[in-house]
Amino acid sequence: MKITALAIPDVKLITPKIFRDERGFFSETFNARALASGGVAGDFVQDNHSLSVQQGVVRGLHYQLPPTAQDKLVRVTRGSILDVAVDIRKGSPTYGRHVAVTLSADSWDQLWVPKGFAHGFCTLEPNTEVIYKVADYYSPELERGLRWNDRDIGIEWPVSADCAILSAKDAETPLFRDLDSPFRY
Repeated sequence: MKITALAIPDVKLITPKIFRDERGFFSETFNARALASGGVAGDFVQDNHSLSVQQGVVRGLHYQLPPTAQDKLVRVTRGSILDVAVDIRKGSPTYGRHVAVTLSADSWDQLWVPKGFAHGFCTLEPNTEVIYKVADYYSPELERGLRWNDRDIGIEWPVSADCAILSAKDAETPLFRDLDSPFRY
């Protein structure tokens, strides 16, 4: 398993080994010991699986407040996404900045998004499936979000605001400037 720190070093790109032959492939997509040796440690309690039927679906930017804040390990099993993590840890030298990577079923990469980051993605292909492990249970009363296309964050999404497909909840999330983050660096 190859683990690479990104421009915000606490967010990591993980590339599991994949062994292909005439039958198909085999890959160890999760190994707690290998991940921990690369600085990725989460006690995962839940797996989430989403299917986005259309290209241009935007999910996020989501985070969950303490005490149920969630580390996430994100991977794509069909299709591709632009995956984004926004640093919302007060005092961080990268507060308000983001990293974005393309994850796909072909590349087999994964993204580690630790607590203190808002997370979201946009589908780049129809029928895209995303599976992610989280380190705490979903808590609807503690779920929060940031506006996906907030100019202060400056994410270069592959879809325009008038073409993005959003949930009603994601269309109404607050702006970054109104964030009172409970996360500390």
